[in-house]
Amino acid sequence: MYFSSNIKFLRKRKGRTQDDVAFALNMKRSTLSGYENNVARPGVGVLMAFSDYFKIAIDTLVKINLAELPESQLTQLERGYDVFINGGNIRILATTVDNENEDNIELVNEKAKAGYTCGFADPEYIKVLPTFKLPFLSKERKYRTFQISGDSMLPIPDKSWVTGEYIENWNYIKDGQPCIVITLDEGIVFKVVENKIEKDGQLHLHSLNKIYEPYEISVKDIKEIWKFVNFISSEIPEANTEKDDIAQEVRALRKEVKAIQMKLEI
Repeated sequence: MYFSSNIKFLRKRKGRTQDDVAFALNMKRSTLSGYENNVARPGVGVLMAFSDYFKIAIDTLVKINLAELPESQLTQLERGYDVFINGGNIRILATTVDNENEDNIELVNEKAKAGYTCGFADPEYIKVLPTFKLPFLSKERKYRTFQISGDSMLPIPDKSWVTGEYIENWNYIKDGQPCIVITLDEGIVFKVVENKIEKDGQLHLHSLNKIYEPYEISVKDIKEIWKFVNFISSEIPEANTEKDDIAQEVRALRKEVKAIQMKLEI
C-alpha cells in the first residue's frame, strides 16, 4: 500500500506544506503527518478527501507507487487521465526510462513491427527495443518512433522513421491528424485520421497518396494510437508533380498576362 508515500510525494510535487494540505482538508497538521509517516490508518472518508484534493483516484493512491512513474505518466494523471476515474478499457503502456527516470523514445524498426503488435504491453519486450533521445521534445509527453514502409503516405518516403506522441484519450483526436495506429489485424499503420468514435465507434483512415482508398476501423480493433510529431529520413521527399504542374500553369498564365499588358501599353 503506497498511500502514505504517495500523499507526501504529491504534496511536495505541488509545492505545498503540511499546514497547507491540513488546512484544505480540515484536519490537524499532526494528523496529516501521521498519515504521511504511515503511523495513522486512513478511513474511507479520509481516502475520499485526499482523492478529491489531488484529483487522483483512491485505487491509484493506494496501489501505485507514483514516485516510480516517469514524468509523462504523472502529467497524464494530473490532467485527469486516470483510468480508475475515467473507467472503460484500461490501456497500460509499457515503457522504459533512463537513469534519471525520464522516458526514453523506443525504436520499433521494420523487423520489430510484427512482434510489437503482440508484445506492445509486455515490459520485457519493450525493454529490449533500442532507445534514443530527442532533446527538443517535451519531457511531459511519451514518444515512440516507428519505421514505416510502403508508399501510402508519400511524400514521406518509404522506410522513414516516424515519431509519435502517445494518445491516452482517443476522443481528443482531431480530424486530419496523422497518427500511427496499432491494430489487431493490420499491424502498424500510418494514416491521416478522421475521428468518428463518438458517432459510430470508428476511425476513418486516409492515405496521403490518393491512389489508396480510405477505410474504416473499429476502436475495438485498435490497441494504441500515437499522434504524428516528426519524421526522419535519409531520402529527400519526392516532388509533388500535381502541385508542380499547377505551379507551371500559373507561371505560364502570368507570362501571358504580362505580355498582354505590354501590348496594351504600346
